[in-house]
Amino acid sequence: MNTVSNRRTALSTLAALAAGAGLPAWAQSDKPIRFVLPNATGSGVDAITRAAQPALSRALGHPIVVDNQPGAGGIVGLQALARASADGFTLGVVSNNVVIFPSVLKSIPFDMPGDFTPIAVVGFTPIVLVVNAKVPAGNAKEFAALLKSRNGDMTFASGGNGTILHLASEMYLDEAQVKARHIPYKGVGPMITDLIGGQVDFATAALPSVQQHLKSGALKAIGIATAQRSPAAPDIPTFVEQGVPGYVMEAWFAVIGPKGLPAAEVQRVHAAVTKAFAEPEVKESMAKQGNVINVAPADKAAPFFRSEMAKYAALVKKAGVEAQ
Repeated sequence: MNTVSNRRTALSTLAALAAGAGLPAWAQSDKPIRFVLPNATGSGVDAITRAAQPALSRALGHPIVVDNQPGAGGIVGLQALARASADGFTLGVVSNNVVIFPSVLKSIPFDMPGDFTPIAVVGFTPIVLVVNAKVPAGNAKEFAALLKSRNGDMTFASGGNGTILHLASEMYLDEAQVKARHIPYKGVGPMITDLIGGQVDFATAALPSVQQHLKSGALKAIGIATAQRSPAAPDIPTFVEQGVPGYVMEAWFAVIGPKGLPAAEVQRVHAAVTKAFAEPEVKESMAKQGNVINVAPADKAAPFFRSEMAKYAALVKKAGVEAQ
C-alpha cells in the first residue's frame, strides 16, 4: 500500500510540475510587476499610476511596484524599459513624451516605437497653464499683454527639454505670438517647487499635478488647453473661449511594454488595464483628477503611436522648436 501510495504521490507531483511547466512565467510566481514611469514623483502620470496601483495589482494578480525614473526628461526610464525582458514583469506608463522625443532630440538611445510594444492607450489629462501667484495677470489677455511688455524676459519651466510640457508652452507662445525663456527641470516636482517659489514665472502642467496648489492659491491658472472646460476644474476657462482658438492640447497616457512582448501577454495586460480603470474607486479618482478614461482596443495602440509621432513632428516644426 505504501509503495502504491508513494507512486501515486510521485505521479501527482510530476503531473503538477508538467502542468506548471506549460504555464507562462507570470502564472507561476507571485513576483512583483514593475511599472517603469519615465516621470518624476508628483507628475500627472505618477498620480494616475499610483491611484490605479491597487486595482492593477488585483487585475494582474501580482504586486505592483512603481519605479519612477525621470532622468534626462524621461529618456533614462524609457531606456530601462526598452532593455527589460519581454516577460510581462516590466511594463511602463508613458505620456506624449515618447512620441515627441524623436522630433526634438538629435539622439535617443532607443527606437520609437520599434523598441517597445504599445498595449493600451488609456485616456488623457487636461493641460493647464499656471503662473506664480505674484504674476500680475489673471486671464489669457492680461498674460499675453504682460509677456509682450516684458519682451522675452519672463521665464517658463518644463519637466525637461523636449517633453510634452515644454512643447505645450512653446505652442502657447507661438499661438499668442509672444516670447519667453525656457528653463528645463529634471522632472515636474522640482519644476512646480520653483514655480511656487517664484524662481520661474509660468509653466504648463497636467491638471492633477497642480490642483492642490491652485486650490491653496500658491499658483494661478491662466487657462486650460482643452476644447471644453474640465468638470474637475470648471472655474478654469479654456484658451479657446479666451480668444486663443488654436491652443488645444491633451496629455494622453498609455501602457507599453518592451519590444517582443507576446500577443497573448499584450491581450492579458490590456484586459487587466481595462478592468482596473473601470473599478469604481479608480473611476472616481480619475474624475477628481480631471482625467478622461477611454481605453482603446489593443490593436489600435500601435497605429495611434505612429500617427501621434507624425502629428507632433509637424507641431514641433510649426512651433520652431529646434532639436537638441
